[in-house]
Amino acid sequence: MTSGNISNQLIRFSIPMVLGNIIQLSYNALDSIIVGRFVGKNALAAVGTSNPIMTIFVLGISGICIGASVLMSEFYGAKDYTKLRKQVSTVLLFGALFSFIVLFFGLIFTPNILLLLKVPVEILSDATIYLRIVLIGFPFTYLYNALAAALRSMGNSKIPLYFLILSSVLNGVLDIVFVAFWGWGVAGAAIATVIAGILSAVLCLIYVYRHISELQVKRGEWQIDKELLKITLNYGSVTALQQAAQPIGKLLIQGKMNTLGVDVIAVFNAVSRIDDFAFTPQQSIANGMTVFMAQNRGAKKKVRMQKGFRTGLRLETGYWLIICILILLFQQPIMELFVSAANQHLVEMGTSYLSLMAFFYLWPAFTNGMQGYFRGIGKMQPTLIGTVIQISFRVLFVYLLVPRLGIRGVAFASMIGWSFMLVYQVFTYRVLKMRKE
Repeated sequence: MTSGNISNQLIRFSIPMVLGNIIQLSYNALDSIIVGRFVGKNALAAVGTSNPIMTIFVLGISGICIGASVLMSEFYGAKDYTKLRKQVSTVLLFGALFSFIVLFFGLIFTPNILLLLKVPVEILSDATIYLRIVLIGFPFTYLYNALAAALRSMGNSKIPLYFLILSSVLNGVLDIVFVAFWGWGVAGAAIATVIAGILSAVLCLIYVYRHISELQVKRGEWQIDKELLKITLNYGSVTALQQAAQPIGKLLIQGKMNTLGVDVIAVFNAVSRIDDFAFTPQQSIANGMTVFMAQNRGAKKKVRMQKGFRTGLRLETGYWLIICILILLFQQPIMELFVSAANQHLVEMGTSYLSLMAFFYLWPAFTNGMQGYFRGIGKMQPTLIGTVIQISFRVLFVYLLVPRLGIRGVAFASMIGWSFMLVYQVFTYRVLKMRKE
């Protein structure tokens, strides 16, 4: 990505990641759709209360992998393949330890976490079952994310997409078999998710060790490089905190929603899934910007970095326009995927939220683009501070507005949080630019 047409390169690199995330979100949403349709609204609410917790764990490892990929991109851009393999070894070995620690403590404290979130007693058992089973697949989730990040750092975003498509198809088939036909309830949906995650991780591992020599860590090279680990944790921990801060805020919001009854919990789960279709691809474009910036930083091409930043923001805005139009046109049938038309009050509650968010999704298009820029130039602290600002104001205004506006208050609170974040990011960008000049 250090030469050639910038727009074409960013589009070719980002589109597979965007499609991959849309596919991943689709099979996550499929859990909710099938559970809501074939088991009931209580099961849908149980899955909904569990997902933000799992999302924190997943985005935590995703943050570490994104932080690690900044170094990988720099090493690849500089053609230093020895350091690239050392980085892969360090990330995989550290990740194995980290993921098993999360798994161990997660299995033990799942009920306590759900009780802290004030999960209603009628859905507590299902929520506990779902979360514990999904946690079993956590080490494989880390393995897939680490190897996918390594491939993307080299500019290869298509292969992770292909494996994600295969695992998504498997997840959908197993969801239907386990839940709709065999009647396994929320446990069936969770088991399907775990099996699909194992498949994507194993396929990624096989591909790397058959086709990508630059990433093939030899037997004598398996070790944790302390210096690289220190830098990785410096980058990765900040990125992980930044990535995890979003769902932590969502957990606090979920806690407020949990006090409003099962109907509101079910609707909030449905619209949160739809939110993800806006946010996650925007984050994918930002991740593409990060890789582009880091590779060109390694190649010392500063002018090209700035051009890539502006191109990335245009892509973010273009994606927002597409998702905005789709939601405004199809918000009611989208809601009816999650809850039957017979529950019209739930459909109306969801569409009242989506009609606002369709416009508000423009704000994270810009904030995510700025995050991608900061990560790509190695400035991790602004990404964390910006996210903390956004979450703080968002949660504050949720508690202020929801009692008056209901679920629409969450939409207005989100927009306010993003606005404060964007003001901070623009200020920081200008300060950094002035220092360089």
